[in-house]
Amino acid sequence: MDSSSPDPPSSLSVDSVGDSLKNQSLREQGGDHINKENKNKNVKLSLEDLNWDNSFVKELPGDAQSDSTPREVLHACYTKVLPSAEVENPELVVWSDSVADLLDLDPKEFERPDFPVKFSGTSPLAGADPYAQCYGGHQFGTWAGQLGDGRVITLGEILNSKLERWELQLKGSGKTPYSRFADGLAVLRSSIREFLCSEAMHFLGIPTTRSLCLVTTGKLVTRDMFYDGNPKEEPGAIVCRVAQSFLRFGSFQIHASRGEEDLGIVRALADYAIRHHFPHIENISKSESLSFSTGDDDHSVVDLTSNKYAAWIVEIAERTASLVARWQGVGFTHGVLNTDNMSILGLTIDYGPFGFLDAFDPSYTPNTTDLPGRRYCFANQPDICLWNITQFASSLMAAHLISDKEANYAMERYGTKFMDEYQAIMSQKLGLQKYNKQLVNKLLNNLAVDKVDYTNFFRSLSNIKADPGIPEDRLLVPLKAVLLDIGKERKEAWASWVQLYIKELVAGGISDEERKVSMDSVNPKYVLRNYLCQSAIDAAELGDFGEVRRLLKVMERPYDEQPGMEKYARLPPAWAYRPGVCMLSCSS
Repeated sequence: MDSSSPDPPSSLSVDSVGDSLKNQSLREQGGDHINKENKNKNVKLSLEDLNWDNSFVKELPGDAQSDSTPREVLHACYTKVLPSAEVENPELVVWSDSVADLLDLDPKEFERPDFPVKFSGTSPLAGADPYAQCYGGHQFGTWAGQLGDGRVITLGEILNSKLERWELQLKGSGKTPYSRFADGLAVLRSSIREFLCSEAMHFLGIPTTRSLCLVTTGKLVTRDMFYDGNPKEEPGAIVCRVAQSFLRFGSFQIHASRGEEDLGIVRALADYAIRHHFPHIENISKSESLSFSTGDDDHSVVDLTSNKYAAWIVEIAERTASLVARWQGVGFTHGVLNTDNMSILGLTIDYGPFGFLDAFDPSYTPNTTDLPGRRYCFANQPDICLWNITQFASSLMAAHLISDKEANYAMERYGTKFMDEYQAIMSQKLGLQKYNKQLVNKLLNNLAVDKVDYTNFFRSLSNIKADPGIPEDRLLVPLKAVLLDIGKERKEAWASWVQLYIKELVAGGISDEERKVSMDSVNPKYVLRNYLCQSAIDAAELGDFGEVRRLLKVMERPYDEQPGMEKYARLPPAWAYRPGVCMLSCSS
């Protein structure tokens, strides 16, 4: 549409255009492709038969050196380096059959005696071409310069039978040129947290990197957990992370920050990302008419069909907005939203100090380093991710890929997409047909005043009946288990809110039974609370991995009742509020 056309509906987005293009592409390939996909659906491969492609190292500029000496790496997207962590009798702690399925990997491979050896990096995987990625980033709002994979080594990329590209990384596998003064290793506690949370987030329906497996190294690693001058030895571990790409905002920022000489790398990296991960954008044509008025006084227009990079950043902005809206809906706080921890694919990436809301507190941060200003607290996440998008856009502008108007339009789309998604999510959580701002604001205020458990409250809410005739003294009965220790005045405030809520439910006209099923499908009973992680970690550090595996199984079905597993939905015990459980540092 041109600038004289009617305004597009608020739901129109590059995502929707992309979906239509992808569907068109499938149709053009015809039945042979579909039949091939169905035929290969049950392919189960050994480690030796995995289909490695390794496009990143083939298509992008690499470091001329291949040693792990800490240094500034210039004019390169990666350094080829091999895993080097010391390992002694590695042991498989936990694994994901679901991720194995993505790779067409036969789950029987987990039973191989040499499996822990291979995924500790000690024995190379045939076809892998390991490297560490170079990137930079803003940390707590300040440009930090070169960061990079300081303890992560990418093994390479696998193409599965659906021609999906999956990148495999070993985290904690030894030094790289980006390790600075660190040892390139990881400890068991942080590795368990990363493995479990990446899988838990996936089964909650939130875009995320995944984890294939976790192995112990059999060696001890020294860490100062609280940065208080009291280091101690902890068991070492390595987790295999999986994603279609681990490219971050910082992957582009580092090259843009180095001046004119490296701006060509920004373009090459953008072209690579679009070619392999946003192919529908390559196919956008004038017939799509993706032109939008900027709303400025000069009536200028942003035409996304004339600049693929503009269409690309708009999609990244929208994917990011959608991701953050889902975090807010489920009560997840990332804890370290630096630009080097922001995925261009809109995935939750890098699980350091994270936390799900227990007692509802908009200012909650799980990161002790974040305490002074709470920059990355729960309530700030939408604004911080917009700030991060702005920094990413600045890098693309520096490389002359997008204009300031195109960057501003991406910011605008971020805001619109976030509000659309957040309102839809909150309406679904409440079982409402349409968003009611006043009702939601009053609810969040009540939750904060009484520090109500976020997850358990919304799960209980589906038990309220749409009956305006319920006596006032019975209104709070369905919420009795979550509204604890509140006085008369607060009970009245809650009763007033429930009355407004019931009025909305009645107007919606959906049966209580149908609404309960719908609400329970979006309000989880089980989330990965920090104290649950800690219980599993405590057992694992004593050599008992059973609780880690049980917790994984519970988190794979977060919306189901799971009789016998109710203890995993309980409120945190008193010990859960000690440092190192409810809040953590970045030490791992």
